[in-house]
Amino acid sequence: MSLKDPRVLIVTPEVTYLPDRMGNLSACLTAKAGGLADVSAALISALFDQGADVHVALPDYRSLFMDRLAPFLQKEQRTIRKIMSDDRVHLAEDRAFYYLDHVYSDYGMENTKLSLAFQREVINNIVPRVEPDLIHCNDWMTGLIPPMARQMGIPCLFTIHNVHTVKSTVAHIEDRGIDAAAFWKHLYFDFPSHDYETAREHNRVDFLVSGVFAAHFVNVVSPSFLLEIVQGKHPFVPDALRTELTHKYDAGCAVGILNAPDPAFDPRSDPHLFQTYGSDDCIPGKKKNKTALQKLLGLIEDPDAPLFFWPSRLDPNQKGCPLLADILYAVISKYWDKNLEILFVANGDYQQVFRNITKFHGFEKRVSVCDFSESLEHLGYAASDFILMPSLFEPCGLPQMIAPVYGSLPVAHKTGGIKDTIAHFDPKENTGNGFLFEVYDANGLFWAIDQAMQFFSTEDGRREKHLKRIMEESAETFTHAQSARQYIALYEKMLQRPLINPYV
Repeated sequence: MSLKDPRVLIVTPEVTYLPDRMGNLSACLTAKAGGLADVSAALISALFDQGADVHVALPDYRSLFMDRLAPFLQKEQRTIRKIMSDDRVHLAEDRAFYYLDHVYSDYGMENTKLSLAFQREVINNIVPRVEPDLIHCNDWMTGLIPPMARQMGIPCLFTIHNVHTVKSTVAHIEDRGIDAAAFWKHLYFDFPSHDYETAREHNRVDFLVSGVFAAHFVNVVSPSFLLEIVQGKHPFVPDALRTELTHKYDAGCAVGILNAPDPAFDPRSDPHLFQTYGSDDCIPGKKKNKTALQKLLGLIEDPDAPLFFWPSRLDPNQKGCPLLADILYAVISKYWDKNLEILFVANGDYQQVFRNITKFHGFEKRVSVCDFSESLEHLGYAASDFILMPSLFEPCGLPQMIAPVYGSLPVAHKTGGIKDTIAHFDPKENTGNGFLFEVYDANGLFWAIDQAMQFFSTEDGRREKHLKRIMEESAETFTHAQSARQYIALYEKMLQRPLINPYV
Protein backbone atom coordinates (compact mmCIF):
# COMPACT_ATOMS: atom_id res chain seq x y z
CA MET A 1 0.00 0.00 0.00
CA SER A 2 1.24 3.49 -0.84
CA LEU A 3 2.43 5.62 2.08
CA LYS A 4 0.97 8.78 0.57
CA ASP A 5 -2.10 10.30 2.20
CA PRO A 6 -5.39 9.35 0.54
CA ARG A 7 -6.60 12.00 -1.87
CA VAL A 8 -10.21 13.14 -1.33
CA LEU A 9 -12.23 14.94 -4.03
CA ILE A 10 -15.28 16.81 -2.74
CA VAL A 11 -17.78 17.53 -5.51
CA THR A 12 -20.25 20.27 -4.62
CA PRO A 13 -22.33 22.79 -6.62
CA GLU A 14 -21.92 25.41 -3.87
CA VAL A 15 -19.49 26.48 -1.16
CA THR A 16 -19.42 29.47 1.21
CA TYR A 17 -15.65 29.87 1.48
CA LEU A 18 -12.39 27.98 0.94
CA PRO A 19 -9.15 28.05 2.96
CA ASP A 20 -6.80 30.76 1.69
CA ARG A 21 -3.91 28.33 1.24
CA MET A 22 -5.87 26.06 -1.11
CA GLY A 23 -4.97 28.27 -4.03
CA ASN A 24 -4.49 31.79 -5.28
CA LEU A 25 -8.18 32.28 -5.98
CA SER A 26 -9.68 30.34 -3.07
CA ALA A 27 -10.91 33.45 -1.22
CA CYS A 28 -12.73 34.62 -4.36
CA LEU A 29 -14.75 31.47 -5.01
CA THR A 30 -18.03 31.87 -3.16
CA ALA A 31 -21.32 30.42 -4.41
CA LYS A 32 -24.10 29.83 -1.91
CA ALA A 33 -27.77 28.91 -2.18
CA GLY A 34 -28.31 27.15 1.14
CA GLY A 35 -26.88 25.01 3.92
CA LEU A 36 -24.95 22.76 1.53
CA ALA A 37 -22.51 25.64 0.93
CA ASP A 38 -21.81 26.03 4.66
CA VAL A 39 -21.36 22.29 5.24
CA SER A 40 -19.04 21.98 2.24
CA ALA A 41 -16.94 24.93 3.37
CA ALA A 42 -16.62 23.66 6.94
CA LEU A 43 -15.66 20.14 5.89
CA ILE A 44 -13.12 21.31 3.31
CA SER A 45 -11.54 23.69 5.83
CA ALA A 46 -11.37 21.06 8.58
CA LEU A 47 -9.76 18.54 6.23
CA PHE A 48 -7.29 21.07 4.87
CA ASP A 49 -6.34 22.38 8.31
CA GLN A 50 -5.52 18.83 9.41
CA GLY A 51 -3.22 18.38 6.45
CA ALA A 52 -5.45 16.12 4.37
CA ASP A 53 -4.92 15.91 0.63
CA VAL A 54 -8.31 17.41 -0.20
CA HIS A 55 -9.41 18.73 -3.59
CA VAL A 56 -12.65 20.47 -4.56
CA ALA A 57 -14.67 20.37 -7.78
CA LEU A 58 -16.91 23.41 -8.21
CA PRO A 59 -18.73 24.95 -11.22
CA ASP A 60 -17.04 28.01 -12.71
CA TYR A 61 -19.66 30.62 -11.79
CA ARG A 62 -17.77 33.45 -13.48
CA SER A 63 -20.37 36.16 -12.93
CA LEU A 64 -20.67 35.26 -9.25
CA PHE A 65 -16.90 35.17 -8.82
CA MET A 66 -16.01 38.16 -10.97
CA ASP A 67 -16.49 40.94 -8.42
CA ARG A 68 -14.02 39.20 -6.13
CA LEU A 69 -11.74 38.10 -8.96
CA ALA A 70 -11.38 41.39 -10.80
CA PRO A 71 -8.80 43.11 -8.56
CA PHE A 72 -6.74 39.94 -8.36
CA LEU A 73 -6.78 39.36 -12.11
CA GLN A 74 -5.79 42.96 -12.82
CA LYS A 75 -2.85 42.62 -10.49
CA GLU A 76 -1.65 39.23 -11.73
CA GLN A 77 -2.35 39.67 -15.45
CA ARG A 78 -2.87 35.91 -15.86
CA THR A 79 -5.76 33.76 -16.93
CA ILE A 80 -7.86 31.72 -14.51
CA ARG A 81 -6.59 28.51 -16.07
CA LYS A 82 -2.92 29.39 -15.54
CA ILE A 83 -3.53 30.46 -11.97
CA MET A 84 -5.55 27.37 -11.10
CA SER A 85 -3.37 24.76 -12.81
CA ASP A 86 -1.52 23.56 -9.69
CA ASP A 87 -4.16 24.33 -7.12
CA ARG A 88 -6.57 22.08 -5.27
CA VAL A 89 -9.67 23.91 -6.48
CA HIS A 90 -10.85 22.54 -9.81
CA LEU A 91 -13.39 24.65 -11.70
CA ALA A 92 -15.75 22.86 -14.06
CA GLU A 93 -15.80 25.12 -17.09
CA ASP A 94 -18.87 25.51 -19.28
CA ARG A 95 -20.78 28.49 -20.63
CA ALA A 96 -23.84 27.16 -18.78
CA PHE A 97 -22.32 28.49 -15.51
CA TYR A 98 -20.55 31.62 -16.72
CA TYR A 99 -23.41 34.11 -16.72
CA LEU A 100 -25.57 32.91 -13.82
CA ASP A 101 -26.30 35.45 -11.11
CA HIS A 102 -27.19 32.71 -8.59
CA VAL A 103 -26.29 29.06 -8.09
CA TYR A 104 -29.49 27.46 -9.40
CA SER A 105 -31.82 28.50 -12.18
CA ASP A 106 -35.50 29.30 -11.66
CA TYR A 107 -36.30 26.82 -14.45
CA GLY A 108 -36.24 23.06 -13.85
CA MET A 109 -34.87 22.03 -17.25
CA GLU A 110 -32.12 24.61 -16.96
CA ASN A 111 -31.00 23.04 -13.68
CA THR A 112 -30.81 19.64 -15.39
CA LYS A 113 -28.60 21.22 -18.05
CA LEU A 114 -26.36 22.77 -15.37
CA SER A 115 -26.11 19.46 -13.55
CA LEU A 116 -25.10 17.55 -16.67
CA ALA A 117 -22.51 20.18 -17.63
CA PHE A 118 -20.99 20.05 -14.14
CA GLN A 119 -20.91 16.27 -13.98
CA ARG A 120 -19.49 15.97 -17.52
CA GLU A 121 -16.52 18.12 -16.54
CA VAL A 122 -15.99 16.24 -13.27
CA ILE A 123 -16.19 12.81 -14.94
CA ASN A 124 -14.23 13.62 -18.10
CA ASN A 125 -11.61 16.08 -16.84
CA ILE A 126 -11.39 16.59 -13.08
CA VAL A 127 -11.43 12.99 -11.85
CA PRO A 128 -8.72 11.89 -14.35
CA ARG A 129 -6.60 14.91 -13.37
CA VAL A 130 -7.00 14.55 -9.60
CA GLU A 131 -6.93 10.72 -9.44
CA PRO A 132 -8.80 10.65 -6.10
CA ASP A 133 -8.77 7.76 -3.65
CA LEU A 134 -12.25 8.77 -2.45
CA ILE A 135 -14.99 10.96 -3.94
CA HIS A 136 -17.58 12.78 -1.82
CA CYS A 137 -20.67 13.90 -3.79
CA ASN A 138 -23.56 16.09 -2.66
CA ASP A 139 -27.23 16.01 -3.71
CA TRP A 140 -28.86 15.33 -7.08
CA MET A 141 -26.56 17.74 -8.95
CA THR A 142 -23.81 15.13 -8.55
CA GLY A 143 -25.91 11.94 -8.67
CA LEU A 144 -24.29 10.45 -11.81
CA ILE A 145 -20.78 10.53 -10.36
CA PRO A 146 -21.26 7.66 -7.85
CA PRO A 147 -22.21 5.27 -10.70
CA MET A 148 -19.02 6.29 -12.51
CA ALA A 149 -17.02 5.85 -9.29
CA ARG A 150 -18.59 2.43 -8.69
CA GLN A 151 -17.55 1.32 -12.17
CA MET A 152 -13.99 2.61 -11.62
CA GLY A 153 -13.71 1.08 -8.15
CA ILE A 154 -13.28 4.44 -6.38
CA PRO A 155 -14.96 4.58 -2.94
CA CYS A 156 -17.74 7.18 -3.04
CA LEU A 157 -19.77 8.89 -0.31
CA PHE A 158 -23.07 10.47 -1.33
CA THR A 159 -24.65 13.06 0.98
CA ILE A 160 -28.35 13.94 0.80
CA HIS A 161 -29.13 17.47 1.95
CA ASN A 162 -32.47 17.70 0.16
CA VAL A 163 -34.77 15.02 -1.28
CA HIS A 164 -35.34 16.97 -4.53
CA THR A 165 -34.35 15.14 -7.73
CA VAL A 166 -34.55 15.35 -11.52
CA LYS A 167 -34.85 12.64 -14.18
CA SER A 168 -33.46 12.26 -17.68
CA THR A 169 -32.83 9.54 -20.25
CA VAL A 170 -29.44 7.98 -20.95
CA ALA A 171 -29.73 9.31 -24.51
CA HIS A 172 -30.03 12.89 -23.23
CA ILE A 173 -27.21 12.35 -20.73
CA GLU A 174 -24.94 11.07 -23.49
CA ASP A 175 -25.91 13.93 -25.80
CA ARG A 176 -24.45 16.22 -23.10
CA GLY A 177 -21.08 14.51 -23.34
CA ILE A 178 -21.22 11.90 -20.56
CA ASP A 179 -20.41 8.34 -21.58
CA ALA A 180 -23.19 6.74 -19.55
CA ALA A 181 -22.86 3.50 -21.49
CA ALA A 182 -19.72 2.80 -19.46
CA PHE A 183 -21.63 2.72 -16.16
CA TRP A 184 -25.31 2.35 -17.11
CA LYS A 185 -25.71 -0.76 -14.93
CA HIS A 186 -25.11 1.38 -11.84
CA LEU A 187 -27.81 3.93 -12.72
CA TYR A 188 -31.29 3.81 -11.20
CA PHE A 189 -34.05 3.73 -13.82
CA ASP A 190 -37.81 4.19 -13.52
CA PHE A 191 -38.19 0.58 -14.67
CA PRO A 192 -35.77 -2.38 -14.50
CA SER A 193 -33.56 -2.58 -17.59
CA HIS A 194 -31.70 -5.71 -18.67
CA ASP A 195 -29.73 -4.26 -21.54
CA TYR A 196 -28.29 -0.89 -22.50
CA GLU A 197 -30.17 -0.40 -25.78
CA THR A 198 -33.56 -0.97 -24.15
CA ALA A 199 -32.74 1.47 -21.37
CA ARG A 200 -31.22 4.22 -23.50
CA GLU A 201 -34.08 6.04 -25.18
CA HIS A 202 -37.16 6.05 -22.97
CA ASN A 203 -36.36 4.69 -19.49
CA ARG A 204 -35.60 7.72 -17.32
CA VAL A 205 -32.69 7.88 -14.85
CA ASP A 206 -33.37 9.31 -11.37
CA PHE A 207 -30.30 11.43 -10.47
CA LEU A 208 -30.71 11.43 -6.67
CA VAL A 209 -31.63 7.75 -6.36
CA SER A 210 -28.78 6.81 -8.72
CA GLY A 211 -26.40 8.51 -6.30
CA VAL A 212 -27.80 6.48 -3.40
CA PHE A 213 -27.97 3.24 -5.41
CA ALA A 214 -24.37 3.39 -6.64
CA ALA A 215 -22.53 5.05 -3.75
CA HIS A 216 -20.50 2.88 -1.42
CA PHE A 217 -21.84 4.86 1.56
CA VAL A 218 -24.68 7.36 2.02
CA ASN A 219 -25.37 9.92 4.69
CA VAL A 220 -28.39 12.12 5.43
CA VAL A 221 -28.08 15.36 7.41
CA SER A 222 -29.98 14.06 10.45
CA PRO A 223 -29.89 10.63 12.10
CA SER A 224 -33.58 10.85 13.04
CA PHE A 225 -34.66 12.00 9.59
CA LEU A 226 -32.82 9.05 8.04
CA LEU A 227 -34.64 6.67 10.40
CA GLU A 228 -38.00 8.37 9.67
CA ILE A 229 -37.45 7.83 5.93
CA VAL A 230 -36.53 4.18 6.43
CA GLN A 231 -39.61 3.68 8.61
CA GLY A 232 -41.84 5.24 5.93
CA LYS A 233 -43.04 8.14 8.10
CA HIS A 234 -42.83 10.76 5.32
CA PRO A 235 -45.17 10.17 2.36
CA PHE A 236 -43.51 12.96 0.34
CA VAL A 237 -40.30 10.87 0.09
CA PRO A 238 -40.49 8.89 -3.19
CA ASP A 239 -40.74 5.12 -2.81
CA ALA A 240 -37.60 4.57 -4.87
CA LEU A 241 -35.51 6.80 -2.60
CA ARG A 242 -36.92 5.24 0.56
CA THR A 243 -36.29 1.74 -0.77
CA GLU A 244 -32.67 2.39 -1.76
CA LEU A 245 -31.92 4.23 1.48
CA THR A 246 -33.42 1.31 3.39
CA HIS A 247 -31.16 -1.12 1.53
CA LYS A 248 -28.13 0.99 2.43
CA TYR A 249 -29.29 1.37 6.04
CA ASP A 250 -29.88 -2.37 6.45
CA ALA A 251 -26.43 -3.05 5.00
CA GLY A 252 -24.82 -0.69 7.52
CA CYS A 253 -23.89 1.76 4.76
CA ALA A 254 -26.11 4.74 5.69
CA VAL A 255 -25.76 7.16 8.60
CA GLY A 256 -26.98 10.58 9.70
CA ILE A 257 -24.52 13.43 10.25
CA LEU A 258 -25.97 16.74 11.40
CA ASN A 259 -25.13 20.03 9.76
CA ALA A 260 -23.94 22.90 11.94
CA PRO A 261 -24.67 26.64 11.88
CA ASP A 262 -22.36 29.26 10.45
CA PRO A 263 -19.89 30.36 13.18
CA ALA A 264 -20.81 33.98 12.33
CA PHE A 265 -23.87 33.41 14.54
CA ASP A 266 -22.24 34.44 17.82
CA PRO A 267 -23.87 37.01 20.15
CA ARG A 268 -20.46 37.97 21.54
CA SER A 269 -19.27 39.37 18.21
CA ASP A 270 -22.30 39.62 15.90
CA PRO A 271 -22.05 42.97 14.06
CA HIS A 272 -25.82 43.02 13.38
CA LEU A 273 -26.72 43.38 17.07
CA PHE A 274 -27.56 46.59 18.88
CA GLN A 275 -25.70 45.18 21.91
CA THR A 276 -23.36 42.17 21.92
CA TYR A 277 -23.49 39.89 24.95
CA GLY A 278 -22.40 36.51 26.27
CA SER A 279 -23.68 33.83 28.60
CA ASP A 280 -22.79 35.88 31.69
CA ASP A 281 -24.93 38.88 30.76
CA CYS A 282 -27.51 37.35 28.43
CA ILE A 283 -30.71 38.75 29.97
CA PRO A 284 -29.64 42.43 30.09
CA GLY A 285 -28.02 42.03 26.67
CA LYS A 286 -31.16 40.51 25.18
CA LYS A 287 -33.35 43.22 26.71
CA LYS A 288 -31.30 45.96 25.04
CA ASN A 289 -31.61 44.23 21.68
CA LYS A 290 -35.32 43.67 22.27
CA THR A 291 -36.11 47.32 22.95
CA ALA A 292 -34.07 48.35 19.90
CA LEU A 293 -35.99 45.87 17.76
CA GLN A 294 -39.35 46.95 19.16
CA LYS A 295 -38.60 50.58 18.40
CA LEU A 296 -37.40 49.71 14.89
CA LEU A 297 -40.56 47.73 14.04
CA GLY A 298 -43.17 49.76 15.90
CA LEU A 299 -43.97 47.08 18.47
CA ILE A 300 -44.88 47.77 22.09
CA GLU A 301 -41.65 48.97 23.69
CA ASP A 302 -41.37 46.72 26.71
CA PRO A 303 -38.07 44.97 27.58
CA ASP A 304 -40.01 42.50 29.74
CA ALA A 305 -42.41 41.45 26.97
CA PRO A 306 -41.98 37.81 25.87
CA LEU A 307 -40.87 37.80 22.23
CA PHE A 308 -41.36 34.78 19.95
CA PHE A 309 -39.37 34.74 16.69
CA TRP A 310 -40.22 32.82 13.48
CA PRO A 311 -36.93 32.43 11.52
CA SER A 312 -37.85 29.80 8.89
CA ARG A 313 -39.44 30.31 5.48
CA LEU A 314 -43.24 30.47 5.61
CA ASP A 315 -43.86 27.18 3.83
CA PRO A 316 -47.21 25.66 4.91
CA ASN A 317 -46.28 22.18 3.68
CA GLN A 318 -43.21 21.75 5.88
CA LYS A 319 -42.80 24.49 8.44
CA GLY A 320 -46.11 24.23 10.34
CA CYS A 321 -47.48 27.69 9.48
CA PRO A 322 -51.14 26.54 9.62
CA LEU A 323 -50.72 25.42 13.23
CA LEU A 324 -49.69 28.89 14.36
CA ALA A 325 -52.29 30.59 12.17
CA ASP A 326 -55.02 28.55 13.89
CA ILE A 327 -54.00 29.72 17.38
CA LEU A 328 -52.42 33.13 16.77
CA TYR A 329 -55.43 35.08 18.06
CA ALA A 330 -55.77 32.80 21.11
CA VAL A 331 -52.08 33.06 22.00
CA ILE A 332 -51.95 36.85 21.77
CA SER A 333 -55.22 37.14 23.72
CA LYS A 334 -54.19 34.76 26.50
CA TYR A 335 -51.00 36.69 27.18
CA TRP A 336 -52.34 40.14 26.38
CA ASP A 337 -51.34 41.56 29.75
CA LYS A 338 -47.82 40.19 29.30
CA ASN A 339 -47.49 42.07 25.97
CA LEU A 340 -46.54 38.84 24.16
CA GLU A 341 -45.09 39.67 20.75
CA ILE A 342 -44.36 37.60 17.63
CA LEU A 343 -41.80 38.50 14.98
CA PHE A 344 -41.67 36.87 11.52
CA VAL A 345 -38.52 37.43 9.45
CA ALA A 346 -39.24 35.14 6.52
CA ASN A 347 -40.57 35.00 3.00
CA GLY A 348 -43.02 32.39 1.77
CA ASP A 349 -46.59 31.54 0.85
CA TYR A 350 -48.00 32.13 4.34
CA GLN A 351 -46.58 35.60 4.80
CA GLN A 352 -49.78 37.28 3.59
CA VAL A 353 -51.92 34.98 5.77
CA PHE A 354 -50.20 36.24 8.92
CA ARG A 355 -50.38 39.84 7.71
CA ASN A 356 -54.13 39.45 7.17
CA ILE A 357 -54.66 37.98 10.65
CA THR A 358 -52.58 40.77 12.19
CA LYS A 359 -54.52 43.49 10.38
CA PHE A 360 -57.95 41.93 11.03
CA HIS A 361 -57.41 41.76 14.79
CA GLY A 362 -55.47 45.00 15.12
CA PHE A 363 -52.30 43.27 16.33
CA GLU A 364 -49.85 45.58 14.54
CA LYS A 365 -48.20 46.60 17.85
CA ARG A 366 -47.78 42.95 18.85
CA VAL A 367 -47.07 41.08 15.59
CA SER A 368 -44.56 42.10 12.92
CA VAL A 369 -44.32 40.24 9.59
CA CYS A 370 -41.10 41.17 7.77
CA ASP A 371 -39.40 40.05 4.59
CA PHE A 372 -36.22 38.09 5.12
CA SER A 373 -33.22 40.24 5.98
CA GLU A 374 -29.88 38.95 7.21
CA SER A 375 -29.41 41.79 9.68
CA LEU A 376 -32.97 41.48 11.03
CA GLU A 377 -32.55 37.71 11.29
CA HIS A 378 -29.49 38.09 13.51
CA LEU A 379 -31.18 40.77 15.63
CA GLY A 380 -34.25 38.53 15.91
CA TYR A 381 -32.23 35.75 17.51
CA ALA A 382 -30.65 38.18 19.96
CA ALA A 383 -33.86 40.01 20.88
CA SER A 384 -36.19 37.04 21.13
CA ASP A 385 -36.82 34.77 24.09
CA PHE A 386 -38.09 31.88 21.97
CA ILE A 387 -38.15 30.75 18.36
CA LEU A 388 -41.07 28.93 16.74
CA MET A 389 -40.36 25.78 14.67
CA PRO A 390 -43.56 23.68 14.51
CA SER A 391 -42.24 21.81 11.45
CA LEU A 392 -44.13 18.80 10.10
CA PHE A 393 -40.73 17.38 9.12
CA GLU A 394 -37.20 18.71 9.32
CA PRO A 395 -34.32 17.05 7.39
CA CYS A 396 -31.85 18.87 9.63
CA GLY A 397 -32.75 22.46 10.46
CA LEU A 398 -30.35 25.16 11.61
CA PRO A 399 -32.49 27.75 13.48
CA GLN A 400 -33.02 25.38 16.42
CA MET A 401 -29.22 25.17 16.78
CA ILE A 402 -28.55 28.88 16.28
CA ALA A 403 -31.21 30.17 18.67
CA PRO A 404 -29.92 28.55 21.92
CA VAL A 405 -26.48 30.04 21.23
CA TYR A 406 -28.24 33.43 21.55
CA GLY A 407 -30.27 32.36 24.60
CA SER A 408 -33.49 32.02 22.58
CA LEU A 409 -35.13 28.66 23.24
CA PRO A 410 -36.90 26.65 20.51
CA VAL A 411 -40.62 25.88 20.71
CA ALA A 412 -40.75 23.07 18.21
CA HIS A 413 -42.26 19.83 16.93
CA LYS A 414 -40.24 16.75 17.87
CA THR A 415 -39.17 15.53 14.44
CA GLY A 416 -36.05 14.95 12.31
CA GLY A 417 -33.12 17.21 13.06
CA ILE A 418 -35.09 19.00 15.80
CA LYS A 419 -35.36 15.72 17.69
CA ASP A 420 -31.58 15.22 17.33
CA THR A 421 -30.65 18.65 18.67
CA ILE A 422 -33.35 19.78 21.13
CA ALA A 423 -34.35 18.15 24.40
CA HIS A 424 -37.40 19.25 26.39
CA PHE A 425 -36.46 21.59 29.22
CA ASP A 426 -36.58 20.25 32.78
CA PRO A 427 -36.13 23.04 35.36
CA LYS A 428 -35.65 20.68 38.31
CA GLU A 429 -32.80 18.79 36.66
CA ASN A 430 -31.54 21.85 34.74
CA THR A 431 -31.48 19.83 31.52
CA GLY A 432 -32.85 20.41 28.03
CA ASN A 433 -32.73 23.39 25.72
CA GLY A 434 -36.25 23.92 24.37
CA PHE A 435 -39.93 23.01 24.48
CA LEU A 436 -41.09 20.12 22.30
CA PHE A 437 -44.56 18.88 21.37
CA GLU A 438 -44.96 15.39 19.93
CA VAL A 439 -48.44 15.38 18.33
CA TYR A 440 -48.46 17.55 15.22
CA ASP A 441 -51.49 19.78 15.75
CA ALA A 442 -52.35 23.30 16.93
CA ASN A 443 -53.10 22.13 20.47
CA GLY A 444 -49.64 20.61 20.72
CA LEU A 445 -48.05 23.89 19.63
CA PHE A 446 -50.20 25.87 22.10
CA TRP A 447 -49.13 23.52 24.91
CA ALA A 448 -45.46 24.07 24.07
CA ILE A 449 -45.96 27.86 24.02
CA ASP A 450 -47.56 27.61 27.48
CA GLN A 451 -44.54 25.64 28.69
CA ALA A 452 -42.25 28.36 27.33
CA MET A 453 -44.28 31.05 29.08
CA GLN A 454 -43.98 29.19 32.38
CA PHE A 455 -40.21 29.29 31.95
CA PHE A 456 -40.35 32.98 31.02
CA SER A 457 -42.19 33.78 34.26
CA THR A 458 -39.26 32.36 36.25
CA GLU A 459 -37.37 34.94 38.30
CA ASP A 460 -34.56 36.55 36.25
CA GLY A 461 -31.70 35.15 38.33
CA ARG A 462 -32.85 31.54 38.02
CA ARG A 463 -33.73 31.98 34.36
CA GLU A 464 -30.31 33.46 33.61
CA LYS A 465 -28.65 30.46 35.29
CA HIS A 466 -30.51 28.11 32.95
CA LEU A 467 -29.80 30.27 29.90
CA LYS A 468 -26.09 30.45 30.74
CA ARG A 469 -25.88 26.66 30.77
CA ILE A 470 -27.86 26.33 27.53
CA MET A 471 -25.86 28.98 25.67
CA GLU A 472 -22.51 27.48 26.66
CA GLU A 473 -23.55 23.90 25.86
CA SER A 474 -24.97 24.97 22.49
CA ALA A 475 -21.88 26.95 21.48
CA GLU A 476 -19.73 23.92 22.26
CA THR A 477 -21.99 21.29 20.68
CA PHE A 478 -23.33 22.86 17.47
CA THR A 479 -20.06 23.35 15.60
CA HIS A 480 -18.67 22.55 12.19
CA ALA A 481 -15.73 20.84 13.93
CA GLN A 482 -18.11 18.24 15.37
CA SER A 483 -19.62 17.53 11.95
CA ALA A 484 -16.23 17.43 10.24
CA ARG A 485 -14.92 14.86 12.73
CA GLN A 486 -17.80 12.55 11.86
CA TYR A 487 -17.16 12.93 8.12
CA ILE A 488 -13.45 12.26 8.59
CA ALA A 489 -14.23 9.10 10.60
CA LEU A 490 -16.54 7.98 7.79
CA TYR A 491 -13.85 8.63 5.15
CA GLU A 492 -11.38 6.55 7.14
CA LYS A 493 -13.90 3.73 7.51
CA MET A 494 -14.45 3.71 3.75
CA LEU A 495 -10.73 3.90 2.97
CA GLN A 496 -9.83 1.43 5.74
CA ARG A 497 -6.85 3.59 6.66
CA PRO A 498 -6.12 6.97 8.30
CA LEU A 499 -6.77 10.09 6.29
CA ILE A 500 -3.47 11.55 7.52
CA ASN A 501 -0.43 9.26 7.57
CA PRO A 502 1.56 10.14 10.72
CA TYR A 503 4.75 8.64 9.27
CA VAL A 504 4.90 10.78 6.14
